[in-house]
Amino acid sequence: EEFPFSMSANEFELSGPPSDGVSSLAFQGANNYLLASSWDKNARLYDTDANQLKASFTHPAPVLDVCFQNPEAGFSGCLDNAVRFLEFGPEKISQIGTHTAPVKCLVYAKSIGCIVSGSWDKTVKIWDRRGQGPNLLQQPDKVYTMDVHDNKLIVGTAGRHVWIWDIRNLSAPEQRRESSLKFQTRCIRCTTDGSGYVLSSIEGRVAVEFFDPSAEQQARKYAFKCHREKSKTDQQETIYPVNALAFHPVHGTFATGGCDGMVYVWDGKNRKRLCQFHRYPTSIAALAFNDSGSKLAIASSYTFEEGEKDHPADSIFVRMVSEAEVKPK
Repeated sequence: EEFPFSMSANEFELSGPPSDGVSSLAFQGANNYLLASSWDKNARLYDTDANQLKASFTHPAPVLDVCFQNPEAGFSGCLDNAVRFLEFGPEKISQIGTHTAPVKCLVYAKSIGCIVSGSWDKTVKIWDRRGQGPNLLQQPDKVYTMDVHDNKLIVGTAGRHVWIWDIRNLSAPEQRRESSLKFQTRCIRCTTDGSGYVLSSIEGRVAVEFFDPSAEQQARKYAFKCHREKSKTDQQETIYPVNALAFHPVHGTFATGGCDGMVYVWDGKNRKRLCQFHRYPTSIAALAFNDSGSKLAIASSYTFEEGEKDHPADSIFVRMVSEAEVKPK
């Protein structure tokens, strides 16, 4: 079946896209290279300036997350429980270690130079590449999403737990929180200024939170509804999961992507929606800004929220972002 779709003039589709669901996207600043992981068992490296597929790393099972270490290397987390190191030139893939269940998410903690992996085995492991065994952090449930900002590691799990760790002191979490949203957590990203985080759920809602536990700072937190659609005929509302969050590195605004195929940009400080892009062919599975905030990578990839059905091909769009779309008004 054909799915009609017209791109806007300020975006293009990456050539050599994944052949199955896109699970994550990560940008590298120096050269605008993009890593994409997919259920087709590959991690792909793209040069977004030249629109060229540079490398493809084949895994034994679907790849659930990728991140960069530097312009020459990155990491992958896989459904076969392994964390791997990807070297781009010449291409080489090597195993760092394993969990006892699939590796759902990865972050590279620059402040300590370590890759951090979160798994459905209810643990986070911090891997020291210099050869020491990993630090094991027990989590309250399956790890769904993570982010890191300086020395703060934030972990979102099943059961709506949000644990905040200081990576210099791993004896216990700094804070144990519960999500302020009533439904399952999909994504968590730290704000660019490090003051807090944004959390999205499967029920068309986003929460803006602050790390400082003081009553004064906690009074600033709020949540809002998004990625919802009212039927024109009977006013029934369809509520979509918010799969993806990405912060603009310069302006501190953030983009959300949902199963409605929509991308919105929000000004969290002033509680305003800045813009919405056109609808993409299918669910937005992942989002990533480049380091300067001039490009936004958008994975349009069906996430099977309605089970097996005919759906558009998996695509990654790169949008040249205008200041008007991302700068607070």
